[in-house]
Amino acid sequence: MQEIPGGITAVRGIEAAGIHCGIKGGGKKDLALVVSEPPGVAAGVFTTNRVKAAPVQTTAHLVKAERVHGIIANSGVANACTGDRGVRDAEQMSDAAARLLGGDKGTILVASTGAIGRYLPMDNILCALPTLVERLSKDGNADAAEAIMTTDTRPKWAAVETKVGRRFARVGGIAKGAGMICPHMATMLAFLATDAHVSSEVLQTALRDAVDRSFNRITVDGDMSTNDMVLCIANGLAGNRLFGSGSPAYASFSAAVAHVCSLLAQMIVRDGEGATKFVEVRVERARTREAADRVARAVANSCLVKTALFGGDPNWGRILAAAGAAGVDVDPRFLTLRLGEVLVVRGGQPVDEARSAEAKEAVSAENVVITLDLGLGKEEAFVWTCDLSYDYVRMNSEYRT
Repeated sequence: MQEIPGGITAVRGIEAAGIHCGIKGGGKKDLALVVSEPPGVAAGVFTTNRVKAAPVQTTAHLVKAERVHGIIANSGVANACTGDRGVRDAEQMSDAAARLLGGDKGTILVASTGAIGRYLPMDNILCALPTLVERLSKDGNADAAEAIMTTDTRPKWAAVETKVGRRFARVGGIAKGAGMICPHMATMLAFLATDAHVSSEVLQTALRDAVDRSFNRITVDGDMSTNDMVLCIANGLAGNRLFGSGSPAYASFSAAVAHVCSLLAQMIVRDGEGATKFVEVRVERARTREAADRVARAVANSCLVKTALFGGDPNWGRILAAAGAAGVDVDPRFLTLRLGEVLVVRGGQPVDEARSAEAKEAVSAENVVITLDLGLGKEEAFVWTCDLSYDYVRMNSEYRT
């Protein structure tokens, strides 16, 4: 597998565009379109929040179509908690784009992100659609990635090439996300495409597995969104033979999808609202995988841990306290904790206060690794997160105003 430039348009048959249509002020891009020619099969993973935005409801149905032509998405307005009107607006976005592209109704997936409880300015969107379609190109990756941003400070994309059977296939994607990030999944959108020839069932399996190992491993603030989704279109232009989920070709293909998802997920965490550090929380030797996962998330979502990391404070007591509150078996007599490579706790007690300077250096770095060994079993888990800074409060207190 090799990482390649170009993001989603690195994939054969994929074009994209992003323009300003007037949803957001200041001329910022706010409407994106990704199109596959030829159309392909699709897969999707959606938020588990029971308050689901209209585009989530709509696309969860559309993604099952035999052929999907593309994805249209806006930023600035989430089209969430907008009732029947919101669903009609989402469907109209999809149908209007499909009509302009000369395709069938129901072949364009739809997504939105932004402020909840506001209606889409449909006149703006419908008037802008012809220009959006005209701007479609192989060079449109960056514009599309920018058009789906909200509080993101930078666009996010990635692509890889790998051998699937006897042919080389590509997987590329774009994503947005910075705040309200917590599985499952986050206030994030991720759109992927591949030229691999793959059935919809196998594509869904590969995407679900990839999301579980990437986007469902990230948290910025512990809040779950109403709008998040990960979508993937496969158009088959690589020309490989169809493969099953237990084959070597599947192993190669699924690894490529997972790699792109992991790259995008880490970009989201690094761009967390006000974030200054990328943090990996590893939990080892738990009694069960679920226990390891719950402890990792408890530590990663602890505001006390995250603020300590922002201040470069190796306050390991906060980490142990968060682990102990996770609601699973944790025995302090067996706990071992490392901050980076620095051993700070063994048997639930401090190892050597003389190493506090080294521990402080470890948590003051741009990339921080917290490794907590529970000493109870053989299972493990990880979560990617970030610190919590002054800017997070500022950005979220001003979000709607």
